[in-house]
Amino acid sequence: MSQSTSLQYEAPWPVYAMDWCKTWAPGQIRARAAFRIALGSYTEDYRNRLAIIGLQDERSLVDDEIHEGYSDFVVLAETMHGYPATKLQWQPLSAATFNWAMKPAMTELLATTGDALRIWDFSYDGDQKTSNFVGRHPNSSGYHLVQRVALSGSKVPSTSSGPPLTSFSWNTVLASHIVTSSIDTTCTVWDINTSTAITQLIAHDREVYDVAWLPGSTDVFTSVGADGSLRLFDLRSLEHSTILYEASTVRAKESSKTASPQTRPMSTPLLRIAFNPSDSHYIATFHADSGDVQILDMRSPGAPVIEIKGHRAQVNAIGWSKQEGMLATAGDDSQVLIWDLSPQTIASPRHTVTSRVPASPRPDAKRRVFTDPVLAYTAPGEINNLAWSPPLSSLGSGPAIPSGEWLAMAIGKTVKVLRV
Repeated sequence: MSQSTSLQYEAPWPVYAMDWCKTWAPGQIRARAAFRIALGSYTEDYRNRLAIIGLQDERSLVDDEIHEGYSDFVVLAETMHGYPATKLQWQPLSAATFNWAMKPAMTELLATTGDALRIWDFSYDGDQKTSNFVGRHPNSSGYHLVQRVALSGSKVPSTSSGPPLTSFSWNTVLASHIVTSSIDTTCTVWDINTSTAITQLIAHDREVYDVAWLPGSTDVFTSVGADGSLRLFDLRSLEHSTILYEASTVRAKESSKTASPQTRPMSTPLLRIAFNPSDSHYIATFHADSGDVQILDMRSPGAPVIEIKGHRAQVNAIGWSKQEGMLATAGDDSQVLIWDLSPQTIASPRHTVTSRVPASPRPDAKRRVFTDPVLAYTAPGEINNLAWSPPLSSLGSGPAIPSGEWLAMAIGKTVKVLRV
């Protein structure tokens, strides 16, 4: 018998939004408490679903054959979501100790965006009765997933829908603060403890596609959008923003010698943004319809310091591991690629391009190109999203969790979970 390296769940609908729980289930110490994943469906109607799935049997962590022919996960709770969730996230670790105005002790929070920012209560009010028979689902009647509040894109709380929200970021230091991005060019900072908007600002010239808090900060966040720029904002000084990267400018300079003015790109949308949790100077992003990923250094703004070239089709998702410098990328080529961007690897001469980084104020800055991932997985279909587990360790009850982190990916209706 060997430790499992993969788990799987088949959803009744196409999966897009997903996130791995950041904390153990309240009052539970068994291994399954760390294997809970929130999923959001993607169907082109108003009948989308939000579901929480959990590990069916802890023995599947130590034996690949324990559930052969059956799903490794079962649905713990499910509810309607209306329009598809553009992003889904569990509460950060700091939420467990935050002084919430109205939140039962055994309740966890989730957030989603779509037609509004929605906050959900996930709770459990009984002892789970689990059958010992393989394939039999646990009694999940004690789990509840209920909407706490819906906040529209406008600053005034309203039950009516505002402009669609494309994404959000939950502050890991101050758990009551969430910043959202919208197609109406704005970003809004919310206090979900009071259900009020702290501030709303025009962030880009066109749609804003993603937003992310600077790790460890309660004031600074970044955003990317259809205008091809990556911008930094500070709540203590909103009179101006800092443009860290402008895709149209860089690409125009690089192609100016060969392209006519009529064919030069005016703007290349940036779709997602992710900070390296081990070194928040580094930010990952990627362009629309591109197979490449750019890594920016906030100390050297203007152009990427690293380019990742490994996908044969457009990239759909990126995510940093808690392990130092490990980045996962996924795309339409059915591949998940994991890259080692630790400081030692970045400094390796084999990744150095002798030409200086265009538009960088640092004369010694060099662009490094990565083409060889340290790990690769080929899926049976296009990969639409991914989510890392938090660092997991052995628990005092139940079987030991296999060492390393786990990576969940959405492949159509399939959720594949791999031990990395």
